[in-house]
Amino acid sequence: MSRIGKLPVAIASGVTAVITDASIEVKGPKGSLSFDFPEGISAKEEDGMLLIECSSEDRKVKAFHGLTRSVVFNMVEGVTKGHEKRLEIIGVGYRAKANGSKIDLTLGFSHPVSLTAPEGVSVVMHEKEKNIVIISGVNKQQVGEFAANIRKLKKPEPYKGKGIRYVGEYVRRKAGKSAAK
Repeated sequence: MSRIGKLPVAIASGVTAVITDASIEVKGPKGSLSFDFPEGISAKEEDGMLLIECSSEDRKVKAFHGLTRSVVFNMVEGVTKGHEKRLEIIGVGYRAKANGSKIDLTLGFSHPVSLTAPEGVSVVMHEKEKNIVIISGVNKQQVGEFAANIRKLKKPEPYKGKGIRYVGEYVRRKAGKSAAK
């Protein structure tokens, strides 16, 4: 049995969980999410807690036990607080402009790059710092994937540190060529 899978998921106030035999739907103040359980995994609600159970000791079923608990925990957290990723754009001439669910990036290419966020994910620029993009939404997987797609356009390079990185991400810097004496 998974150590993570055994932990109960607390249901916050204002959140309702509807459990059927093969899926769960979580509704809260920020929205609603649903998830279909893998085969052999089920859930039950007791005393304001969600318990994820596995039906057998099969290796494949046990592998999905902790994953399912983590997904349900992220769903409950998403509909109450929401999830957020912050990206920092570093480089001369590198800019971003968010308008609605669309982000326009100028990253030193010969053309501007435009990306549209999936439904339920919002993109805004930080009020005080122009080079920080805030991606937020209810679904943690969608928020993380969209942030990773933006970062993938121009990863931070190790010599000058230019590119797109997560706020607080450490980029190991390399020394350039040393001048001949």
